[in-house]
Amino acid sequence: QVQLVESGGGLVQAGDSLRLSCAASGSTFSNYAMGWFRQAPGKEREFVAGISRSGGRTYYVDSVKGRCTISRDNSKNTMYLQMNSLKPEDTAVYYCAAGGAAFVSGSRNANRYDYWGQGAQVTVSS
Repeated sequence: QVQLVESGGGLVQAGDSLRLSCAASGSTFSNYAMGWFRQAPGKEREFVAGISRSGGRTYYVDSVKGRCTISRDNSKNTMYLQMNSLKPEDTAVYYCAAGGAAFVSGSRNANRYDYWGQGAQVTVSS
């Protein structure tokens, strides 16, 4: 079982950048494919980006392609989401998630992920 803790959220202005981190503990981090999701008020949780266990494959929702970069450092048990050119519509609670042994990396279905962090608020003002 892995525990996940997000950090790096905050209040920024449109056009700014922000980097979210997801620190993992309790299990071998490289055994898990990872993903970032977000949930805005009144909306369903939405896939943002995913990354394979080695970090060699990445996946993005169209709305963040070219603006966001997902990465991981297995030696530090940490995953990152670098977000640039932020827009007000990026405002949401951002969650990191981990998929275990049977998980196929890049899945956009939140129900397929096994473990979740508590979330980090990102607010982008116009």
